[in-house]
Amino acid sequence: MNEITPAGDWQTLRDRHRWKIPARYNMAWDLCEKWAGAEPDRLALIHLGPGGEVREYSYARLSRDSNRLANALAGHGVRRGDRVAVLLGQAPETLLTHLAAYKLGAIALPLFTLFGEEGLEYRLADSGARALVTDAANLPKIAAIRPRLPALETVFSIDGPEPGAFGFGAELDKARDSFAMADTGPEDPAFICYTSGTTGPPKGTLHAHRVLLGHFPGVQVAYDFFPQPGDRMWTPADWAWMGGLCNIALPALRFGVPLVAHRMEKFDPEYAFEFIARMEVRNSFLPPTALKLMRNVARPERFGARLRSVGSGGESLGAGVLEWAKGALGLTVNEFYGQTECNLAVGNCASIMAVRPGSMGKPFPGSEVAVIDSAGEVLAPGEAGEIAVRRGAAAMFLKYWKAPDKTAEKFAGDWMRTGDEGVIDDDGYFWFASRSDDVITSSGYRIGPSEIENCLTGHPAVAMAACVGLPDPVRTEIVKAYVTLAPGVAGSEALAGELIAHVRRRLSPHLAPRLLEFIAAMPVTATGKIMRRELRARDLAKGG
Repeated sequence: MNEITPAGDWQTLRDRHRWKIPARYNMAWDLCEKWAGAEPDRLALIHLGPGGEVREYSYARLSRDSNRLANALAGHGVRRGDRVAVLLGQAPETLLTHLAAYKLGAIALPLFTLFGEEGLEYRLADSGARALVTDAANLPKIAAIRPRLPALETVFSIDGPEPGAFGFGAELDKARDSFAMADTGPEDPAFICYTSGTTGPPKGTLHAHRVLLGHFPGVQVAYDFFPQPGDRMWTPADWAWMGGLCNIALPALRFGVPLVAHRMEKFDPEYAFEFIARMEVRNSFLPPTALKLMRNVARPERFGARLRSVGSGGESLGAGVLEWAKGALGLTVNEFYGQTECNLAVGNCASIMAVRPGSMGKPFPGSEVAVIDSAGEVLAPGEAGEIAVRRGAAAMFLKYWKAPDKTAEKFAGDWMRTGDEGVIDDDGYFWFASRSDDVITSSGYRIGPSEIENCLTGHPAVAMAACVGLPDPVRTEIVKAYVTLAPGVAGSEALAGELIAHVRRRLSPHLAPRLLEFIAAMPVTATGKIMRRELRARDLAKGG
């Protein structure tokens, strides 16, 4: 079975589990239509807008409005297999776009609202997105790059019609509220999430409709045998990333648990406590950076939050944060591990296992995980190697979009390489050691340096650039950039600020370096490759 039957120990959970993937499957049916048919008035979504206004959606309303959107998109020429982008934060229209795309048999493309023009252009062009749903705040970025996006034929704005954009509400008002959902199989593509690489541009990770089924074991176990009566889910993580989308938003809808939607402009730990209490949130995915910031709030009990389960992932919390959470939140945070390519592969469930601080936990039911050597051979407990997930996990991606060579490189036989070095102990717990590449983990985001470096070298003052991650007590790592300047250009504090702002504007604030240093020459290998690790080692040696 895909769903978990509660058990008193981890091994029994794993032994009981069997993947049962239906021959025909569409996520929109599982997320919405089955509830709209059986319990149409059931509460699906509670959205708290920036001005404090609350919108509630029943499953019947989600079904009706997503049908209208599917018809509206079809009327603008969107067909099965076309890419439909959504550039919005946590909002009802984000979910409606996903549901409409799935119903059409199209492929959803979630995009982070903090992306700048360059970051958006690459993803929209690479995916060949045909339609986009966004808002007035993001339309200027789209307008600036649209002449270079010939495939992007249709743009809807949820804030009403604008030059170059149709009004979302007006288009829905014209459309029928019934729609014949595409007959899709579990292997048919559903959405693309772009992930940062280290040796090239971001890669589009293509997931099939079965990815939703693949998340059941991890979600149910990590959130302490979810769902239970009274459960209500929220996360501060954006739905444009796998963590926000597949750990919270989609599972909540699928299991009939009310989903709370609210976007913070900037994470405020005191407000987070108050918000969780006011909105009666019971289950949350809180990234490590959020928990570390919440740890600094005095007397958190005064807010009256009543969380039942909290999951976290992206980096290790450490014993200090886990102990704080027991007192401040009244629970043990269940840490888990996964990637955009295969999410929720390993994790914890404190109610049935001993949580070991610093450990990722054990493989979730339905996932076979091992530590392998460079040849793809499984290593014994205690031997360090690369963490890998065997093919067959339902949450595993189909392929990288238009990159068969990169897809092939991701696998060693039947093992999907994670790029993370680690070890498994004698009791089956996994322990992270280091990245085997140069990915930077900052505030829960996995950041590939290549995209930032390419952006910096696009500035006329820059000849070469390299980015590394340096340790940070709150964010795990911060991005530091090293820059070799073009001939005749002098480094200055003002220029450093200009270059950081250049990345912030062109790519995204979360990718912008927090530190920038000018150096005369880059350390390179005999073949001319920049040695990022040497730059990082220099900084660490001098206490950077």
